[in-house]
Amino acid sequence: MKIKSLLISFLAVLAVTAFAGVHQEKKDIVDTAASAPGFKTLVAAVKAAGLVDTLKGDGPFTVFAPTDAAFQKLEMAKPGILEMLLKPENKSKLVAVLTYHVVKGKIMAADVLKLKNGVEVKTVGGKMITVHNKHGVRINKSKVIKADIECSNGVIHVIDTVLIPK
Repeated sequence: MKIKSLLISFLAVLAVTAFAGVHQEKKDIVDTAASAPGFKTLVAAVKAAGLVDTLKGDGPFTVFAPTDAAFQKLEMAKPGILEMLLKPENKSKLVAVLTYHVVKGKIMAADVLKLKNGVEVKTVGGKMITVHNKHGVRINKSKVIKADIECSNGVIHVIDTVLIPK
């Protein structure tokens, strides 16, 4: 009788544990980036641009997320650009840069590999980016260094360079 009770208790614990794991919700794009190391500059820029609510919205969105190192690389190439973009009077420029990193829909790495190399894709900012899928995936000249970070409202692909619209 004692073994039967232990077995039932053990199975109940397994069922609760399995059930809890199935129902864990994914974070949205903003919360995912905010909780990951290496995206402090991106999250600060999204807040400064007033895009938090948009990127927490239903989506789905595909975000090509530059790392803090990517922003440092931009700052090295164009000293003062981050400070300039983060000023309230330059909000429209910051929005243009950030929306150049977002595409409507959830585009996974497997989907990118099916595209024609060099295809142009429209961003939510209305500008076109070029997707290269030969010898690794690149967006314009930026390399995708980590793909398919799934979120509740889309997917994040980490890139090594900030994309600047022309």
